[in-house]
Amino acid sequence: MKILLIEDEAKLVSIIQRDLTAEGHEISVALDGTTGLDMAIKMDFQLIILDIMLPGINGIEVCRRLRQANQNAAILMLTALGTTENVVVGLDSGADDYMVKPFSLAELNARIRTLARRNSNLTQPANVIQIADLVINGDEKSVKRGDKIIDLTATEYRLLEFLAKNKNHMLSRIEILEHVWNIDFNMGTNVVDVYINYLRKKVDKDFDNKLIHTVIGMGYILKNNAA
Repeated sequence: MKILLIEDEAKLVSIIQRDLTAEGHEISVALDGTTGLDMAIKMDFQLIILDIMLPGINGIEVCRRLRQANQNAAILMLTALGTTENVVVGLDSGADDYMVKPFSLAELNARIRTLARRNSNLTQPANVIQIADLVINGDEKSVKRGDKIIDLTATEYRLLEFLAKNKNHMLSRIEILEHVWNIDFNMGTNVVDVYINYLRKKVDKDFDNKLIHTVIGMGYILKNNAA
């Protein structure tokens, strides 16, 4: 896999570069956000490992600009800040996953394998899922409710799609974390609840028939109560 590492800590760069090269990956390095952004746009990478705290342009802005430029490489964000707010900001900027420093190389390699599998699945055809007047088109990655087009972030879409594929089935927060983000979050985080609230505002707020329901103390379920 062709990987771009955008990181300014020289010691960490050396460790990651040595390990990933040994795993058979082709690694390029940028030591600041400006150089990294330029390389990511001009060259073809399958994965970008992106630190948040960078000289020049910070990682959040680099990520946003890449997505605005329709760069589809998977982005794994590195941060020393693991609060829910920082996680949400990173994911909303277009990142596919995040890791909190310090981390083990075994975990880094596991995340890379997961992102590689996720990207390989993007070319597989997906069926249209319909629940009541909610329509999710997996090929177009589009969502409509009635005549209203619903704009979702990449993370919001993955969450809604997972709920829809398991309609009428209660999903625990742990199940959602594992399948939507493909990582084990600190169970003390409320990132699932934050994103559920985002979805409710977009999917349910303007409609009488609410589709996203809380199972108190257990998790969430997507179902059509009007059926």
